[in-house]
Amino acid sequence: MSDQITRTGLTPRFWEKKPLSKMTPTEWEALCDGCGKCCLNKLEDEDTEEVALTRVACRLLDDATCLCSHYENRHKFVPDCIVLRPDNLDTHAYWMPQTCAYRLLWQGKSLPDWHPLISGTPDSVHRAGISMRGRTVSEFDTPFEEWEDHIIEEPI
Repeated sequence: MSDQITRTGLTPRFWEKKPLSKMTPTEWEALCDGCGKCCLNKLEDEDTEEVALTRVACRLLDDATCLCSHYENRHKFVPDCIVLRPDNLDTHAYWMPQTCAYRLLWQGKSLPDWHPLISGTPDSVHRAGISMRGRTVSEFDTPFEEWEDHIIEEPI
C-alpha cells in the first residue's frame, strides 16, 4: 500500500530549522509518522490526568496502513476527533503518543531514526515496531467497560 502522507519536495530537515507555528500545511502533515497511535482510544485518569493508550482503535483507522480511512472528512463520522494544530498543541499534545513527532518537537526533542522524514521510507515506522499495524481491536467489538483491559504501555 502506498503512503498517503506527502513528504516530497520539502526542505531537508525543515523541522530543525522552522518552528511548528511557521510550518506550511504540507510540512505539518509530513511530520505524521503514520504509526496510527493517535487514532487509538485513550483513557484519562481523572485524578492524575495521566493518559493511557488502548489497543481499541477508532472506527476509521485502517489497521493495515495505520492511516485514517476518511482523513479529509473524518469529523463527519467522528465529531470529537482532535485536529492537532500549532495553535492547540499546548492543550492537546499530552493526548498524543510519546513517540509522536508533534509531541516530540513541541517538547524540544529530536525525531527518532525510524521516522519516515529521517529514514526516507514510510515503512520504517512499521519495521521499527512503533506502529499499531495488526495490533488493534475494533471499538465496535470492544465495549467501553473492557477498554481498560486493552491499555498498552508506551513507548511501543
